[in-house]
Amino acid sequence: SSYIVISALYIQTHFSHRVVHRNKDFLVCVTKMLARGLLTAARESFSAIPSMSRLISTVKLPDLPYDYGALEPYISGQIMELHHMKHHAAYVANLNKALEQQAEAEAKGDVSKIITLQGAIKFNGGGHINHDIFWTNLVPPKDFEPPSGELKALIEAQWKSLDNFINTFNAQTAAVQGSGWGWLGYNKGTGRLEITTMPNQDPLSVTGLVPLLGVDVWEHAYYLQYKNVRPDYLKAIWNVVNWKNVADRLVAAKK
Repeated sequence: SSYIVISALYIQTHFSHRVVHRNKDFLVCVTKMLARGLLTAARESFSAIPSMSRLISTVKLPDLPYDYGALEPYISGQIMELHHMKHHAAYVANLNKALEQQAEAEAKGDVSKIITLQGAIKFNGGGHINHDIFWTNLVPPKDFEPPSGELKALIEAQWKSLDNFINTFNAQTAAVQGSGWGWLGYNKGTGRLEITTMPNQDPLSVTGLVPLLGVDVWEHAYYLQYKNVRPDYLKAIWNVVNWKNVADRLVAAKK
């Protein structure tokens, strides 16, 4: 099932690439190649799965590691409950639905249907992946600890201070047009941290960066409390960042 999701994201990435759009014949060729590979992998995967329910049950809404009101006063309990139980839950439900439809299309050899479903898989799969990271990136203020060790050293080496890092991150993330995410990622090739943004629910992993810290700037993440003042939300969220989780992700990324 992981191959299916990755292939879906890969197809979607190539569909949006400007170079591919210049040559429709090449686009069709690439699409057919990817679809054949997807179908082959799917058949191999499904042959080892006794029922469709096992595939679908692998995508579940995670429990939060804290109560909904635990991040107050910086993020209200009402926002957290709606964000988790409504928005994230919708991504999970819609992803499961799209994966089930894709499995049915695969069984019928309906390549056109498989390709049609890739947008829904990318959007809802990305939403699920992003929120899985987001919840663990946060911690109740009573348990907050500033960054330390290697993570702190890397931040200070690249941005001189934590304050400068936060200001840079906030400026880039506040500038996201419409909906999206601000990210701190690790570049395995350079061994450096990078601040970047992603539109909508596009996962950071499609860029090659390893996600360490994600900040959701869809309006559902802050509007009930901060209205349309995104910078106020961005300023507040640093009081509940789980730097230990970020550091653990950095250690894992470097292995």
